[in-house]
Amino acid sequence: MERGAGSGKYENCILTLAVMALNVFFMGLFFDFYYDLNDDMLMHDIMAGVYTGTPDGHNMQTLYPLGALIALCYRMCRTVPWYGLFLCLCQFGSLYPVGVRLCNMCDDTVRDGGAVPVKRDSRFADKIPRLLLLSLFQWGIWLSHLVNVQYTVTCAMLAAAAVFLFVTTPDGLRIQQFVAKNIPSVLLTLLAYMLRTEMLLLVFPFICLAGLYRLTAERKVWVRENLIKYGAALGSILAGMLLLQMADHVAYGSAAWQDFRRLFEARTTIYDYYPELVTDDRYGEELTRLGVAPSQQGLFRSYNFGLDEEIDTELFVKMAEYAKTVVGGSRDRGAIAEKSIARYLFRTSHGGVGGDVPYNVIVLWAYGAVFVTGCLLCVRDNVSDGQERPSVIRRFAFVWQLILLAFVRSALWLFILLRGRDPERITHSLYLIEFSLLAAMFVRMCHDFGEAARGKRGGPVRGMAFLFAVIAAFGVADSVRTVQADQEERVRVNAAWYAIDAYCREHEGSFYFEDVYSTVQFSRRMFERSDNGCANYDVMGGWICKSPLYYEKLAHYDIDAADTALLDRGDVYLIMERSGTADGEIQTVTDYYRAQGIGVKAEWADEICDGYPVWQFTRTE
Repeated sequence: MERGAGSGKYENCILTLAVMALNVFFMGLFFDFYYDLNDDMLMHDIMAGVYTGTPDGHNMQTLYPLGALIALCYRMCRTVPWYGLFLCLCQFGSLYPVGVRLCNMCDDTVRDGGAVPVKRDSRFADKIPRLLLLSLFQWGIWLSHLVNVQYTVTCAMLAAAAVFLFVTTPDGLRIQQFVAKNIPSVLLTLLAYMLRTEMLLLVFPFICLAGLYRLTAERKVWVRENLIKYGAALGSILAGMLLLQMADHVAYGSAAWQDFRRLFEARTTIYDYYPELVTDDRYGEELTRLGVAPSQQGLFRSYNFGLDEEIDTELFVKMAEYAKTVVGGSRDRGAIAEKSIARYLFRTSHGGVGGDVPYNVIVLWAYGAVFVTGCLLCVRDNVSDGQERPSVIRRFAFVWQLILLAFVRSALWLFILLRGRDPERITHSLYLIEFSLLAAMFVRMCHDFGEAARGKRGGPVRGMAFLFAVIAAFGVADSVRTVQADQEERVRVNAAWYAIDAYCREHEGSFYFEDVYSTVQFSRRMFERSDNGCANYDVMGGWICKSPLYYEKLAHYDIDAADTALLDRGDVYLIMERSGTADGEIQTVTDYYRAQGIGVKAEWADEICDGYPVWQFTRTE
C-alpha cells in the first residue's frame, strides 16, 4: 500500500471506508435495495435453494465456481441474503479501492517530469474533495444502478475499477512490485468474468487499452523488464479466465447439462436477436414446415413453451438456424448499418431512447478533460536541471490515445446496435468503463505533472474537475427523484408478486405454474427476511425451463410434465394475469390441448389480489 510522508499507515483506507460507509448508510436509509430484473431473482432462487429446495451453483448465468461458492454459503445458513450481500459488496467494493487510490495519489512519491523523486507531505485537504467527487458520482450519476442492482452492471463496475487501478499504478516499480500492486486489478477482472462472462468479454478491449496506455507511459517502453511486467499481468488474467472456464465446463459436463446448454443458446438466439420469428405471423407457414405446429407457435409467442414436452433442444436448434440464415439473411444490412450509425451519433451527443443522459455527458466531459489537460501540460516548462525533456511523441501521446479510444468505443457501440441488443444494462456499462479509463488518464496526468498543474496551468485543470462536480451535483436531485419514483412504482407492481408468493405458500399442498409475461415485471427487495424455503410455483417458460434443475423441481412435487399435471391432477394450477386472458392467452393454452385431440375446460379456481386468476383445467371428453 502506498504511504505518504506524514500520513498514518491506514489513514487512506480508514478515510475512504468512512466516506463509503456514510454513502451506503444514507442510501439504505432513503431507499430499498432491489434486484433490478427477474434474472437476478431467479439466480438467487437457484443458489438459495428456493427453486429446487437445495442450494445449487448451476444458475447458467455466472460461471459455476462463483455460483457454487454462493450456494455453499446458503447451505451453511439459508436465512442470510448471501447473493444480495455479494452483489452490494462487489459494487461498493469496486468503488472503495478507487477512493483509496485517489487518496494515495495525494501522498505518493511523485516524479517531477518523471525522473527525480520528490516527496510531498500528506495533504488531508486534498483527499476530502476527491472522495466527495467520488460520492457525487455515486449520487448524481450512478444512484439508480447502486440501489436497483443487476449482475451485468455489477460486472461492469468491477471491470471499471480494475481499469482505473491499472492505469493509475505508480511509476518506478520493479517487476515483483508491479505484479503485486496489480493483484487487485487481476482479481477484480476475474471476478467480473465469473459474474458475467459475456459482459467482461465485451468490455475487454477497454482493459487491453488500459494496459497499452500504461505501458506507453513508461520511460522505455519495449524493454525486457516492461514486457515481463505487463505480460505477467495480462497472462495472469488470461490464465485465470482459462482455468475458470475449464472448471465451468466440467461442472456442466453431463449429457443433460450439455443438451440444455444447446437449447439455452438457441433460445437466446431466437428471443434476443430474431424475435420476429415467433412474434410475426408471416413466419407461421415456415415454422410449420420446420415442424413447429400452430399450437406450439402460440406457446413460443407467449414464452410458455414449458407446457409442451415435444418442444425440445432439437426443435430450438432448428428454429435458431433458420432464424440466422433466413430471417437474418432477409434483413437489409445496409439500411440497418445506416440507421445504427445515425443512432450511435445521436445517442453519443444527445439524450436517446436508451436513457443515455447523464452518462454520455460525463463521457464527453472526460474526453474534454483529458484533451485540455494534455494540451496544457504537453508544453510544460518546469523540467528540473539534469532532466531530459520528454519527446514530442510522448508529450502528445494523449492525442493518439483519445483517437484510439474513440475508435474502439465506436466499434463496440456499433457491434451492439447492429445486433439489435442495446438494453440500458449494457449501454450504461459501456459508458461506465469508458469513463473509468478516461478518468484514470485525467487523474494520472494531473498526478504525474502535479507541480505544473499547481502552477500557472493549474487553473483550467481544476476548472475541469469543478465542472464535473457541477454536472454530478446537479444530477443528485434528479437521481433521487427518479429512484424514488421508480421504487414507488416497484412497490405498486410488486404487491401482486408478494400476494402470489404468499398465496402459493399458504396452499403448500398444491403446485402453481405461472404465465411468463404475467410475472416478468416483478422484482424483489434484496434484504427482506426469508427462510428461502422451496417455492411451490414456477414460470411455464423462461431461461431455466427444460434444464436439469427444472425437472428436478418438478420431480420434487411428483410432476412428470406440465401439460399432463395441469389436466390430471387437481392440485396443479395455472396463474395468469387477467389482462393476459383478455389478450387470448388462456385460449393459447386450451388451443394447445385441443391440437392434441384433448377437450379441456378452463375454470377460475380462485383469484389473487384482484387481477391474477388461478386457473384449473379439466378434461371435457
